[in-house]
Amino acid sequence: MSSLFSVRFLAPPSSCFPSSRPKTWLCAATTPTVAPATASSEVEASRLEPRVEERDGFWVLKEEYRGGISPQEKVKLEKDPMKLFMEGGIEDLAKMSLEEIESSKHTKDDIDVRLKWLGLFHRRKQHYGRFMMRLKLPNGVTTSAQTRYLASVIRKYGKDGCADVTTRQNWQIRGVVLPDVPEILKGLDEVGLTSLQSGMDNVRNPVGNPLAGIDPDEIVDTRPYNNLLSQFITANSRGNPAMSNLPRKWNVCVVGSHDLFEHPHINDLAYMPANKDGRFGFNLLVGGFFSAKRCAEAIPLDAWVSADDVIPLCKAVLEAYRDLGFRGNRQKTRMMWLIDELHGLFPLSLSVSAWQVSDKSVWQMKGIEVFRSEVEKRMPGKQLERASEEELVKKKWERRDYLGVHPQKQDGLSYVGIHIPVGRVQADDMDELARLVDKYGTGELRLTVEQNIIIPNVDSNKIDALLNEPLLKERFSPEPSLLMKTLVACTGNQFCGQAIIETKERALKVTEEVERQVAVTRPVRMHWTGCPNTCGQVQVADIGFMGCMARDENGKATEGVDIFLGGRIGSDSHLAEVYKKGVPCKNLVPIVVDILVKHFGAVQRNREEGED
Repeated sequence: MSSLFSVRFLAPPSSCFPSSRPKTWLCAATTPTVAPATASSEVEASRLEPRVEERDGFWVLKEEYRGGISPQEKVKLEKDPMKLFMEGGIEDLAKMSLEEIESSKHTKDDIDVRLKWLGLFHRRKQHYGRFMMRLKLPNGVTTSAQTRYLASVIRKYGKDGCADVTTRQNWQIRGVVLPDVPEILKGLDEVGLTSLQSGMDNVRNPVGNPLAGIDPDEIVDTRPYNNLLSQFITANSRGNPAMSNLPRKWNVCVVGSHDLFEHPHINDLAYMPANKDGRFGFNLLVGGFFSAKRCAEAIPLDAWVSADDVIPLCKAVLEAYRDLGFRGNRQKTRMMWLIDELHGLFPLSLSVSAWQVSDKSVWQMKGIEVFRSEVEKRMPGKQLERASEEELVKKKWERRDYLGVHPQKQDGLSYVGIHIPVGRVQADDMDELARLVDKYGTGELRLTVEQNIIIPNVDSNKIDALLNEPLLKERFSPEPSLLMKTLVACTGNQFCGQAIIETKERALKVTEEVERQVAVTRPVRMHWTGCPNTCGQVQVADIGFMGCMARDENGKATEGVDIFLGGRIGSDSHLAEVYKKGVPCKNLVPIVVDILVKHFGAVQRNREEGED
């Protein structure tokens, strides 16, 4: 059934998914399910009553559900954060001195909580008076004009200004001061960017295939879908209060590659391309997330939507989460916790046979069926088709390396993937990147979730000249070492007040020292995160390092890490497990060397005579 949110898409050419393509199942095998109407009717009715209501265009928590809510929810109740943008509150706030702001609890909450709805994060602990600004960059596509503008913003802040490529294909810029924000927002709008609804209890940047539209092996171009998702979520950058009061943050991706560059298993909602009865669309995974207390992989919703209904489905899932989600302890408010709670309400009389009750996937299916029925109620036609068995992602597929030079699907053109060490760039780097993509490409850059950058649409005759440019020779190599190329690091305590340890420089130094001692024959993905919030996504790494305080050999407190091992990405994805806890950072190198030798086939380098 069509709706205001239904958009017509053309399916990929039939050659993209022949009928002989093997079926792919990314999660547990199917288990018996219960018809959604039955599941919904048997669950305690009061729990399925929406906990929010619309008032004057904004969604607020109902009076009867305000007991035991988190401090952040109380801040939202006092004043909806979107009003700072939609009603011009940011203009007044920017004219106030920090002393004035700090003197009032209300405006102090503005700069520490509400401004996150505008993508502005006050670095109170590490960078007082300075803000990080997070952009919306659907599918990681950015232009030379946008890159130059961001460079001009951070340049004025000197040593305080820099930018990062994030693990959600996004730009974050640092050093921003509040009086400049209205002018920065105006400049962003002029170059087609926004920071709106990019932080706190909002939908994060929609992730897609970084090779969308240029990949010879792509299943579907993910850019149109992610652009529409971003436009819907922010109401074309005007602000969408219906989608901005979620119980917690929420991640979405659209998969377009067999490589699963998009990491669907760690998103709250992942669209997995699949055919059904001759129609192109997507099977759906839900509930993947990381947090300090729990990490969970996405599970099947047992639902398929046509390409036309990508937006209605997203809206329905978000409304179910917004309406029903728990708003107390912030560590238990991600969407998977709601699914779990609904599982607990599922009546045993409707479950499958007793011998299966201990099966984890069956227990998940109970909750997922109730959640599915709530999503279905919010679809335009009150219907949701069951998942298709004609999934298009190849299960047996060796993940490709996008760094270096590769031919595009367009004759005579290539893309060049370049390594950005731990994602950090300066203003001069951004200006030079903009110059290069204008000279050698089509004025476009692609950001990746591994914090690297792709330059698309380079005439093959210009490749050699591009590779000889100083920026690529000296700073951002297309051919980094095997350990450097997949190195990821969060912000760390240089800027982030929640981080326990410094990450970016340490990640580079440890990796450099390890490379002096051993040689590897294949990339080993090493991720660093400064704290248990795991922005560096250590759980998907081959080797992950999570910041903590440790004790050295003398019992003295020192910066350390918990080491994770065995995370996988791709069709056989699973999360890493703790390998060793409380390792002082100064003792890391020999331990990493040992892990690489024992688990990843690394070999000791022969040291030259006289070398230390």
